[in-house]
Amino acid sequence: MSFDARLLRCPVPFEPDRGSEAAARFPELSRPLRDLIAGTAGSSPYLAGLIAREADWIGPALAGRPETALDDALSGLADLSSGDLGPALRQAKRRVALLAALADLGGVWPLECVTGALTRLADAAVHHGLCALVGDEIRRGKLPGQTPEDAATAGGLVALAMGKMGAGELNYSSDIDLICLFDETRYDPADQAEARASLIKVVRRLTALLSDLTAEGYVFRTDLRLRPDAAVTPVCLSMAAAELYYEAEGRTWERAAYIKARACAGDIAAGERFLKTLTPFVWRRHLDFAAIQDAHDMRLRIRDHKGLNGPINVPGHDMKLGQGGIREIEFFTQTRQLIAGGRDPALRPRDTVGALAALAERGWLPPEVADDLTNHYRAHREIEHRIQMVNDAQTHALPTSQEGLARVVNLMGEGDVAAWSARLRDRLERVETLTGGFFAPSENGDMPELSAETCEMLERWRSYPALRSARAAGIFGRVEPEILRRMMRAANPEEALRQFDGFLSRLPAGVQLFSLFEANPHLIDLIVDICATAPGLARHLSRNAAVFDAVLAGEFFAPWPGTGALVEGLRAALEAAEDYENQLDAARRWLKEWHFHVGVHHLRGLTDAAEAATQYADLADTVLTVLWPVVIADFATRHGPPPGRGAAVLAMGSLGASRLNAASDLDLLVIYDPADAESSEGRRPLQVRSYYSRLTQALVTALSAPTSEGRLYEVDMRLRPSGRQGPVAVTMTSFESYQMEEAWTWEHLALTRARVVTGPPDLASEIETIRRRVLKAKGAGAEVAEELARMRARIFAAKAPDGAWEAKIGPGRLQDIELLAQSFALRTGDPARRVEAQIRAGRRAGLLDKDETETLLSAYRFLWRLQAGGRLLTDRALDMDTLGDGGRAFLLRETGRDDLPGLAEHLAATVARTQGVIETLLARGISAPATDAAAAAPSDGPDRDAAHG
Repeated sequence: MSFDARLLRCPVPFEPDRGSEAAARFPELSRPLRDLIAGTAGSSPYLAGLIAREADWIGPALAGRPETALDDALSGLADLSSGDLGPALRQAKRRVALLAALADLGGVWPLECVTGALTRLADAAVHHGLCALVGDEIRRGKLPGQTPEDAATAGGLVALAMGKMGAGELNYSSDIDLICLFDETRYDPADQAEARASLIKVVRRLTALLSDLTAEGYVFRTDLRLRPDAAVTPVCLSMAAAELYYEAEGRTWERAAYIKARACAGDIAAGERFLKTLTPFVWRRHLDFAAIQDAHDMRLRIRDHKGLNGPINVPGHDMKLGQGGIREIEFFTQTRQLIAGGRDPALRPRDTVGALAALAERGWLPPEVADDLTNHYRAHREIEHRIQMVNDAQTHALPTSQEGLARVVNLMGEGDVAAWSARLRDRLERVETLTGGFFAPSENGDMPELSAETCEMLERWRSYPALRSARAAGIFGRVEPEILRRMMRAANPEEALRQFDGFLSRLPAGVQLFSLFEANPHLIDLIVDICATAPGLARHLSRNAAVFDAVLAGEFFAPWPGTGALVEGLRAALEAAEDYENQLDAARRWLKEWHFHVGVHHLRGLTDAAEAATQYADLADTVLTVLWPVVIADFATRHGPPPGRGAAVLAMGSLGASRLNAASDLDLLVIYDPADAESSEGRRPLQVRSYYSRLTQALVTALSAPTSEGRLYEVDMRLRPSGRQGPVAVTMTSFESYQMEEAWTWEHLALTRARVVTGPPDLASEIETIRRRVLKAKGAGAEVAEELARMRARIFAAKAPDGAWEAKIGPGRLQDIELLAQSFALRTGDPARRVEAQIRAGRRAGLLDKDETETLLSAYRFLWRLQAGGRLLTDRALDMDTLGDGGRAFLLRETGRDDLPGLAEHLAATVARTQGVIETLLARGISAPATDAAAAAPSDGPDRDAAHG
């Protein structure tokens, strides 16, 4: 669409005669276009001069599409020498500046198109300037090892566009902020010093090429002060030196600056690689609410330095740095990006409008706030442009005189200065209201009344590691009264405070967590709940406080996503990691957050024990599904891909039955099929057996080895054929033959729960077929019943119940029920893995009646709730005397009892009744006296089942 067909508005000429004179130069243009020129020239002396100077070009340009005119203004720059480039760039600057101004004033281009056109000019100027000047150095032989073709990538030199140029948001009279770096790997070590000296000269010449004011004008004022340690470093640094600086000394304001950083000129690919290396510096893994205080301090320093405090007055107001101005919106947006962008790459747009939209979409801003700030930002930027259009001055302050204000207002297409000023004041105050509360630190509230003992505890807090820095102590001082007030509302305040004291004493650092509490006070309620209820979870949190980030991720209290979404999420987390070790750390962070999710939902009654059990199993399945291919890929880099048909990972025990608790380990078995392969094919080939044994050990290490992020799971592989004496990975044929010819009955019982979690689908299907075939073949006869009776006796003799509240070990308890259920599955050849389904299989086969079935199922549900709840609350044996009121209340709610005596009575009655049912079934002939063969079972068999059944 042509320029005049897109006109939406027109400026009012402040000096009508000057405007009419300018419009008279273009009799061939339409009346609306001549009015646009009159209004522009009549209010802006600078633009009037450009119109006169570029009349031969702008007339035809306005007759067509503005995009075509922009392309024309920037054409022909690529092949110019450095001597010819200066005048050509200045001409391009005049034309783009005039075209963008007219498109802006006429409403032909929205803000993003105007700033985009100015940025495109800047990119072209810097890139062509760098390449031409580097070409000069190459021809002089000053860049060792570089050929004339290397000028196209500036000999490894790159300009990073920072600030508004990086974001594509250049304002009308912007300077441009650049950081110039060179890729030292392009040069031999002996040549790097010479290359560095030449490239420093190139950058200095580039600055002169762009900034010097000649008879043709200037291109862009260029600022290089955002580079590392600008006071003492040269204008061009090696990428290695810059990376070392940011790792050691980078500050929050530099992190914020790199949000908008973009490789714009020279060796773009090298620049993008460098920016990727800075990702961990800019985007922290965890929510970084401490950045709020840094941004607030920066705002105050700017205001104090510029003298911009005080009431808002429109005359003389700085639209960029003043209260309610552009910088306030940018700081507000960038700080929220720094807080959450490390966890969510979708929050990393460079441009302010795009970032506000992303923050709203991801739940970090109310949509109406994002829309409001976006509208104000665009309006503020248009006013900024009008201020600068008057005389091409690099200023952001509105004129102080009424005449000056009238010029700006006329450029806006309005004539009533008072009405316009009133609307602007409202906008500025609205922005100040929306952004100011976010930055301003909370004030210290009044402390609640505390006992002498509590006051003594509070004094002790000051010596804890988390409060040793002045910054941490300052932030904590602001949130401490609120923490104490909410603690006082707990069911047992003293107990909650004691647990919080333990939490605080173990916390290694406090700034990030205390900032999290200050910015999100509702999280204090969660830590109070945990401290008042689950001391075990509180201990876990003190070592892994970053899991609080997950609560703010937007979907923490949403329904369980299912394994498909979990797998997708973990894969994305691992794909973002740089290498294998970082992938293992990423998996640990992911699992800790999701474990915390399940625990909190269980603690707050959003899920029950059975749902939590399935969810913990879903997490383990996800970790194995996603991590197994990653382990294989890493292993294959050394020893080649898996030979034969590959390997599958079987879950045994509780994981096989998809029922874990908060502290479960994993019982695993690896089965592979070598087919006809004898060894792997890689840099360091291995025999098939060695390959899969070492691959399995790599999996166990990936799961259980402690890293800086802890461990994923403890792993037990003693349920493999031949136990500790057998190989850690077995072939499919040897697995089948062992199960058919050598395995003990207890191993067949364990097989009833076996489940392939991950591996080639065809292999998994065949393994399941073998499992079912074994169950069908080995369940007949008296051996199962005989071995079960002997196994129970040995288990109970080996390990007594661990305290009065034991739910798992002992006659009539969980393990006893589980063993009986497994025997039903084996005797009937039923493939069911879960306890409930196995018991029902026994019922269908007539092995127990309806009442006995209901007794076992009811007991299992009750005992599981007690067991799962206890493992969530503490990693020790359940002791109601030390658990505390909150924990006791949680267990009473979980088990449906009114008080502890009632719970104790119900537990005793349940265990006795269940034991009676099991012994009745045995007495009826389900079990028989043990044979000599059963007595000869290996001593570790029943013990292993006792520990892992």
